[in-house]
Amino acid sequence: MTQSVHQANRAGAAGGEPALKKMTEAGPTVLWNDSADPNELRQAIGWGAVGATCNPVIAVGCLSADWPRWRARVAELAAAYPRAGEAALGWAVVEELSVDAAKLLEPAFDKYRGVNGRLSVQTDPRLHRDAAALADQAERFASLTRNIIVKIPATEVGLEAIEEATYRGVSVNVTVSFTVAQAVATGRAIERGLARREAEGKDTATMGPVVTIMVGRLDDWMRDVVARDRIAIDPGYLEWAGVAAFKNAYQVFRRLGLRARLLSAAFRNVMHLTEFVGGDVVVSPPFKWQTLINDNNLPLPPRMDVPVDPVVVATLADRIPDFRRAYEPDGLTPAEFDSFGPTRKTLRQFLDADAQLDALVRDVLVPAP
Repeated sequence: MTQSVHQANRAGAAGGEPALKKMTEAGPTVLWNDSADPNELRQAIGWGAVGATCNPVIAVGCLSADWPRWRARVAELAAAYPRAGEAALGWAVVEELSVDAAKLLEPAFDKYRGVNGRLSVQTDPRLHRDAAALADQAERFASLTRNIIVKIPATEVGLEAIEEATYRGVSVNVTVSFTVAQAVATGRAIERGLARREAEGKDTATMGPVVTIMVGRLDDWMRDVVARDRIAIDPGYLEWAGVAAFKNAYQVFRRLGLRARLLSAAFRNVMHLTEFVGGDVVVSPPFKWQTLINDNNLPLPPRMDVPVDPVVVATLADRIPDFRRAYEPDGLTPAEFDSFGPTRKTLRQFLDADAQLDALVRDVLVPAP
C-alpha cells in the first residue's frame, strides 16, 4: 500500500465513519473510485465505493505502477501468442487488470442487483470512427466478467454504438462527454437501446448505464478559451462551469425521464462532488480527492437542487460562447460533438495513452540494445 492509503486508514479510524461512506449509505448519491488500482480500490470500497471507472490514461498508470508484474505477464502472453502485436498484447493485460479489479466490486454488484458494483473498461480510442467496431468491442468487454460497464465516447459515431451496445445488453458508461447536449443525446440513445431490448422481452432491470460529464475538463476548456481569446472575467466563475452544466443536465434528465444516471468525473475541486450530493447520481473522484474529503470530514449536505448563482451562469454564457454551447440542451448538434474543443483534446490524450501502452509492450517484445 502507498503511504497515502496508510494515512487515510488512520484518518478514517480517528474521525469515525468516513464522510463519503455516510453519503453513499444515505443515498441516492453513490461513490465510484476513479481508478482500477487494486490498493486504492480496496480502500475506496472501505469508504463506501460501489463502482470504479477507468480510461486509457488510468490504465497505463495502473500498469506502470506495478510494471514488474505486468511486464512478466506481457512476456508470457507474447510467448503464448507469437503473432500478436503490441496493441493486442497491451489490451490483453488491460483486460486482465480490469477483471481483477471487477472481482473486488462483486459484493456491491450483488447488493445493488447490477445497478452498481461495476468496473468501467473503455473501448479502444483508435476505434472512435467505427460504430460497429465500438459496439463489438463493448460486447466483448462485457463478456469478460458479469460486472463490467463499458465506456463509449459521446461522439456522433459513438451515439450509434451506444444504442447498439445497449440493445445487446451492455451496460454503457458514456465518456468523452462535457456538455448537456452530449449527455441528453447519449441518454436518449441509451433509451432507444433499452426500448429495443424491452420490445423483445429482454432484461433491462439489472443493467446500470451511466452518462459521464467530465466537469473538470469543461472547466479546463473554459480557462483555455479565456486565455486564448483574452476574455476578462472573474476567474472564480470558471470554477462553476462544469457544476452548472451538470446540474442543468440533471434537471433535463428528470424532465425527460431518462433512466441512465449522470456521473461526475474529471475532478478539479471539491465542488465536483459536494454540489451533486442528494442527486440520484454517481460521483467518481480520484483517490486523492477521496482522501482529502475524508481527512477533512467535509460536510456533505444535499445540494443537487441548489442552483448555481444565476449571475454566474449568465455571465459565463454571455462572455464565453463555448460555455453557452455546453450549457444549453441544444447548444451542440451531434455533428458538432467531435469538433468541440474538449472532445478533440480528450480524444488526443486517450490516443496518446494508447501509444504509451504500445511503447511499454514494445520494450518487452524488442528490448533496447
